Amino acid sequence: MKDDDIVYGKKPLGPRVVHVVPNDDYTLTLTFTNGEVKRYDMNPLLDKGIFRELQNIGYFRCVRVNAGTVEWPNEQDICPDVLYMDSEVILS
Repeated sequence: MKDDDIVYGKKPLGPRVVHVVPNDDYTLTLTFTNGEVKRYDMNPLLDKGIFRELQNIGYFRCVRVNAGTVEWPNEQDICPDVLYMDSEVILS
């Protein structure tokens, strides 16, 4: 385990988001604590429950990083482990 690893209890957590860019195609470009840059596709979530509000591109662009993940003003968020595991690598 490295000094900059995030730990919960005694178990290290996966990489966390440090920067997010919302794209016009409803994807997020994410930079993680390990330096990887990945793209996460939000399209499959846009017709589900609380995520429907993200169909408004203006609101979608309000995404921000908080506590190692991404969130929107009305508290929609996604588990950072899901973001990491289910996104495609752009730059490693």
